[in-house]
Amino acid sequence: MALQRILVTGGAGFIGSSLCERLIEEGHTVLAYDSLFRGKKSNLASIEGNSRFHFMQGDVRDVDRLDDALEVLGGVDIVYHLAAVNGTKWFHEAAHSVIDVNINGTLRTLELAMSCEARYVLASSPEAFGEAKQQPIQNGNEMTFTDPSLHQRHSYGASKYLDEIACQHAARDGLDVRIVRPFNAYGPRLLGDEYGQVVAMFFSSVLNNTPLKMHNGGKQTRSFTWITDTVDGFYRAGLMDAALDGTPLTGGAFNIGSTEEVSIQSLQQAVFEAVAADSTWSQAMPEVQHEDGYHGDVSRRLPNCSEAEARLGWKPTTSLNQGLTMMWNSLR
Repeated sequence: MALQRILVTGGAGFIGSSLCERLIEEGHTVLAYDSLFRGKKSNLASIEGNSRFHFMQGDVRDVDRLDDALEVLGGVDIVYHLAAVNGTKWFHEAAHSVIDVNINGTLRTLELAMSCEARYVLASSPEAFGEAKQQPIQNGNEMTFTDPSLHQRHSYGASKYLDEIACQHAARDGLDVRIVRPFNAYGPRLLGDEYGQVVAMFFSSVLNNTPLKMHNGGKQTRSFTWITDTVDGFYRAGLMDAALDGTPLTGGAFNIGSTEEVSIQSLQQAVFEAVAADSTWSQAMPEVQHEDGYHGDVSRRLPNCSEAEARLGWKPTTSLNQGLTMMWNSLR
């Protein structure tokens, strides 16, 4: 594919910044657009001086600011839409903002892509399946959401579900749309505070010698995917003109995740093993504190990635133990 002008919303975030690095490495012109609510400009330090890279701070719902971004790029060929309010605590504490940003940000960027006839790649989520009854998660499974009076966790997942509806509607109307669902991506830039994600939280407990909190006995399972593998999935979904078999990719929804199903308790043990293997680290492991979990916490999450493998040629290449070791070494 020829070199492209690419807008990445949420471009200073964990996945977004890593995607921007890959796009710049491949020769494309990139504008990272981010409100810096959760993203950090420091995530983009490695490409900040590149003449083909631009950064703009702005709200993804702000149409005028998005137009400014297009002017800087001189037009746009691909829109990667990753901007969203993520982090489980936010789902419960700020459901209105989660819904507003996730849905209206998607509608605004879809409209932008339509006006420019640009390719559009949505970062959706396995949370779009709600409390998934069928495993592994794959296209065609029911998307199941529980009574919203019980909890607001699904402010995120249900908004991603609606995002997918909006994208499929746009695809039906002729826009070249692809949907990517990353499964528990992790790496050194992952936020590890109380609004962050579990792998980074566990490492943060080790580094700061604070209690490691485990919910519901750690019986929940997830599929942890190393950041480089995750970015490769996004890259292929956006830059491939057609599937490997020559069929159109528009309307395609791709699970990008490890098929290594891991309980949270096993993750904690693997984190401790990665740290223990570091002969330069002498601190004791933190205390593990067991707590009740968040309402609506999904008990199991395992992807079927056969669509990504067959059509994009994508497969994860990094085991959990390899990834945890690399993440620990980087954090150290």
